Amino acid sequence: MEVELRPVTDADVEVFYEHQLDPEARRVAVFPLRDHDTFTTHWRERILADEANYAWTIAADGEVAGHMLCFERDGKREVGYWLGRAYWGRGIATAALAALLREVTERPLYACVVRSNVGSLRVLEKCGFTTIGSERHLDERMGEEIEEALLELR
Repeated sequence: MEVELRPVTDADVEVFYEHQLDPEARRVAVFPLRDHDTFTTHWRERILADEANYAWTIAADGEVAGHMLCFERDGKREVGYWLGRAYWGRGIATAALAALLREVTERPLYACVVRSNVGSLRVLEKCGFTTIGSERHLDERMGEEIEEALLELR
């Protein structure tokens, strides 16, 4: 399977929106559902409009499989990604993250992942990230306590 990162288009944002509608994907990522306007406004005005962000569409054999991000939060450069469930377990996230790491050479890089998201933790570990801590906190968006792992790539 050919996996590539390419620039995000408006049509891709619509596919990303559809991906986040999947209740199982939101459960695994511990991420709240966003309505269409909130979701697309966030993408257009916060992610794509910020020149400090890197945002790519993950294409697998030419199909939109998800997205890959690199952004700054709390003074640290982080990576994040989301795949549609149809693309889970096929090595696509690992290949896409490896491609991002060839493009973004700044180190250290960080990632925050809910501890229960074993697949995402494994993707990060395969690409050289190591767990450097964890934190339990109330996620106000979800209204529940979660435990997140903080990972770092040096």
